Parts: sequence; structure tokens; C-alpha cells
Amino acid sequence: MAKKLTTIGFDADDTLWQNEHLFRMTQERFAALLADYAEPEHLAARLLEAERRNLGHYGFGIKGFVLSMIETAIEVTEEAVPASVIRQLIEAGQEMLRHPIELLPHAREVVEELAAEFRILLITKGDLLDQERKLAQSGLGELFDGVEIVSDKTPAIYREIFARHGDGPTQAMMVGNSMRSDVIPAIEAGGWGVFVPHGQTWELEHEDPPEGHARYRQIAHLGELPVLVAELRHP
Repeated sequence: MAKKLTTIGFDADDTLWQNEHLFRMTQERFAALLADYAEPEHLAARLLEAERRNLGHYGFGIKGFVLSMIETAIEVTEEAVPASVIRQLIEAGQEMLRHPIELLPHAREVVEELAAEFRILLITKGDLLDQERKLAQSGLGELFDGVEIVSDKTPAIYREIFARHGDGPTQAMMVGNSMRSDVIPAIEAGGWGVFVPHGQTWELEHEDPPEGHARYRQIAHLGELPVLVAELRHP
């Protein structure tokens, strides 16, 4: 079955380009703005609770993050947060949406190399406009045979995408930095899941790795992916 690999999906944020560091920097700014009302650790915990609570309302991405910061600010200040702080949080989100992307090492060369032999897909979640902006800035768009910006990543979504763009999940691989979104559901759909660790990963994307599963692999960085793919095709 490994020799029949025909389709490779890539996550975008923190797999092909940097992303989480923007959230970390903005959260530090958030903590500074609310320093008179809450300790950084307590504020971070409250913000994470709000983000988890709001995923079903706002989905993933910067806009939901900003709304969760505003909600947390209102809560921890007991509705006394100054309007100037709300304004600065909105401006911080706007700065995030304007921030130029930075490709991660090996991203371009690996996608180019694998695109010569496989169907290559970009499968990412988050705000549609922001993800389209980042893809356009990346310069990688023309290398993908398909781009899917989804509200969440589940086994059903992977099955549907890999069936529509490829030969089904059993002949597909998903590569990404999130165990929860990129690796586990892709494996559950019947495909390969390749974990590429990133130094900064959002807490809500953490899951225990499926150690011992025949279709789970981990590489140190994207540069190792072509060798792994070759090994799977010719064990």
C-alpha cells in the first residue's frame, strides 16, 4: 500500500510558514495591557478558556483570538476595562493580519521536489481571507494541485478531500505540526500522518502521539520529508 502513495497534503501555519509566534507576541502585549488587573499566568489561563469556549462560535484564527482577548479583558476587569485597551487589542489584531509571512526552512524546496511526482494539496484551517493572503504572499500557490481552507480538520473532512483531489485517504499523506489536527485525524481517515514538530504550538493543538501505529511517522524538519516518502514508496 505504501508504494501507492499518490497525494501529499501540507498544513500551512507553522508547517510551511511561521504563525504561532505572532500570537505569542500579541499575548505578551495583552498581558502588559492588563497587568493592573491580573497576573500573566492567570490571564493566560483565562484567555485559553475563552478560546476553547469560543471555537464553536468564531472558529480558528486571528479574529477569534482577538474577540477572545476582548472577552477575557471584560471578565478579568469586571467590565471596567478602558475603551483604550479594547482599541489597542483591535489594533494588535489588525497588525497580525497585516504581518508578512516567513517561510520555514526547506518549505519551498520540499514542496517543489514532491510536486514533481505527487498531487500536492494545501489543507489549512482558519479565517478564509487571512489564509488566502498568506498563501498569496508565500509564493507557493502555483505548486499546489488543490487548496482547502476548512473550519476544522476531522477524519471525515480528510476522507472527502483526499477522495476529491486524489485516490482516497489510503493513498494519501498529511504533513503538519499539529498532532490533533494534522496527524491523528488523517490516520483515522486511513492515511499517513507525518508530524513535524514546531518550537511553538498552540496548547489546544496538543495530543498524545499515536506511537506504534503503522501509518504514523515523525521527522525533525521538513527537509527530511523527501527521504521519508522515498522510504515508504520503496521499503
